[in-house]
Amino acid sequence: MRNITLSNGNIVEVECLSCALTSGLIEPDGGVVIETDHFHAHQDVAYPIRGLIILASKRHINCFDELSEAEKIDYINILTKIRKAQREVLGIEHVYYFYNEDTTHHFHTWMVPRYEWMYSFGRSVESVRPVLLHARNEMNDEENVNEVLEAIKLLTNELNG
Repeated sequence: MRNITLSNGNIVEVECLSCALTSGLIEPDGGVVIETDHFHAHQDVAYPIRGLIILASKRHINCFDELSEAEKIDYINILTKIRKAQREVLGIEHVYYFYNEDTTHHFHTWMVPRYEWMYSFGRSVESVRPVLLHARNEMNDEENVNEVLEAIKLLTNELNG
């Protein structure tokens, strides 16, 4: 078991954060954005950035090559649907996608939007970590959190409507 600090400051003790989220043990801030038979999408619980989505497999696997054929099809379809909603509903023009196999969680993809304020940290993939830390440490104020929650609502309505 390990302790995870959520964006709202709550600390949860879980073996796997992704399993706890996809099973409903932990309710992500703003709720589930969209869910399929194989995947669960939610606003990232640690970094309050408007439109930052985590797409996690419900099955505890680590790598692309462990996805079943049905999961592969579902993955690309839901990833595409979320990206389209980010662009059309939130006006997000650019997104960085991250997936790594040495995570402490199971298979998930980060969809990290790029906003103008982020360019002060640089324009390459190397700038993303400082951006995330800035969001976690400096953007947990009520106004920003409300903007993030509103974005979750807009995406959820678009994707499930």
